Amino acid sequence: MDAYSIVLKVIMALGGLGLFLIGMKNMGEGLELAAGSKLRNLLEKITSNKFIAMLVGVLVTGVIQSSSATDAMVVGFANAGLMEFGQAIGVLFGAKIGTTVTSLLLAIDIKSFVPIFIFLGAIVITFFKKNNYKYYGQIAAGFGMLFLGLSLMSENLKWMGESEAFLSIADKLSFPLLGLFVGIIFTGIIQSSSASVGILMALASAGVITSLDQAVFVVFGFNVGACSAAILSSLGANRTAKQISLSNLLISCFGAIIMTLVAIFLPFTDIINYFLPAKTVGVAAQISAAHIIFNIAITVILLPCSSLIMKITKLILPDLEEEKEKMGTVYLDNRILTTPPMAVRQVEKECERLSSLARKSYDMAIKGFFDRDLSYTEKVEKNEKVIDYLTHEITRYIVKINGLDIVDEDRKIMGVMYKAIQDLERIGDHAENITECTKRMIDSKIYFTDDALNELHQLDALVIKMIDCGFEMFNTQKATPTLAETVVDTEDELDDCCNIFKENHIKRMNDGLCTAENGTIFLELLSAFERVGDHADNVAFSLPRKKLVSYANDR
Repeated sequence: MDAYSIVLKVIMALGGLGLFLIGMKNMGEGLELAAGSKLRNLLEKITSNKFIAMLVGVLVTGVIQSSSATDAMVVGFANAGLMEFGQAIGVLFGAKIGTTVTSLLLAIDIKSFVPIFIFLGAIVITFFKKNNYKYYGQIAAGFGMLFLGLSLMSENLKWMGESEAFLSIADKLSFPLLGLFVGIIFTGIIQSSSASVGILMALASAGVITSLDQAVFVVFGFNVGACSAAILSSLGANRTAKQISLSNLLISCFGAIIMTLVAIFLPFTDIINYFLPAKTVGVAAQISAAHIIFNIAITVILLPCSSLIMKITKLILPDLEEEKEKMGTVYLDNRILTTPPMAVRQVEKECERLSSLARKSYDMAIKGFFDRDLSYTEKVEKNEKVIDYLTHEITRYIVKINGLDIVDEDRKIMGVMYKAIQDLERIGDHAENITECTKRMIDSKIYFTDDALNELHQLDALVIKMIDCGFEMFNTQKATPTLAETVVDTEDELDDCCNIFKENHIKRMNDGLCTAENGTIFLELLSAFERVGDHADNVAFSLPRKKLVSYANDR
């Protein structure tokens, strides 16, 4: 074959590789988005039981088709404080089994049907308006492109199988250390063991890899190289996230060492050849089988030893006695953006945290007022800085999520969260206004009558009732008739009381029981109570429209 033909073949093979990678990415993203809240709910149910966590890891990775993405996601959860070391290690084992789904699919010969998948996917993506349907089209089209890319690579690499030079290089991969090294470096670069195995299977289909012995150690190396995504994700993360990343690397390294020894001293490849003869199924299918066996075997062998792996990890990276807490988000992590459904849930949790901080500011401000205690002023100011910071960071994170491909329902939720955090931030501002009133009252030695104080206590009770019921509606995202009616009725009562108490205080001023300064502060407090109630009402009814349908007529 002349040089020009080889160049064309290489270009076509690279095009096939690109199509393969895009297909894998699209199929994984489509599966992930189609799963949506189900994936989110599944990850939230992870317990300390390592076997249940392992099953969750299998299911999640089977859906998103990437153990590297799952590993990086687990590191992100740990960094956000959502997952403990003991929970994460089970998921990591499960991810290694879940990632074998891709190679299993690739081992099935469905070349004749590939164009149909791409055609059907294109039809759905083009003509269906709802994102939920488009994701199924994305899955089908991605699945088809995956196989079409593999087929293009295989067809255009056959010339390498006819070259003595390439056959000689492939033969050297049967040396354990060289095979492991090549596998680790290659997957460390592309950060996907599934993609690496697919490319190796394409080389086998092209006749470059002629036996399983040439590929088995490379496959073992792939699983170690895939840890690079989690390692990169842990940079800049907290100690637990770093420990999880290290334990993931240790699991793969121990697995590679154990299985390499098995392949050297036991008839590992002979057994696969016996049950799956190369003449019948092909070397590509044998590579898939070796990949599956490796990951299942290391899980069976090492999962019971997970406590020992955790101890070794902590010997290398011991726990810090105390990590200094700093102002910042707890649940938001850019690593989680790779899994949009989970990122949406994290925004909801951060907004729930913001609502608790807004409530805390109000509680401290009103306690400082009734106790005539200025020490709460500084506390409210510090809390307000955190509220302002979180409002800004949540807004930025929501903008990032809206730039991703998410289901329509999640996009509506992001709109709800964006509106709600503005009201929560305003509650914090009004808490500061209350502390200003307290400071002026103490500095000017102003006192209210018992009637005025009783009225303010009544208003405070109504505001707290609104905050509690309104925030419960918001945080649970459920507009039950009882809660909704309570919020509406309390808000009406608060408005009525503010009007009545305003008239009462004017009368007290006319009767000489209160001064003009008293009156100014009292009216400012009434305004603050009323505004906090209004914002609590806005937060309560900032739910997606369909969740308010049952209450719409009454509202």
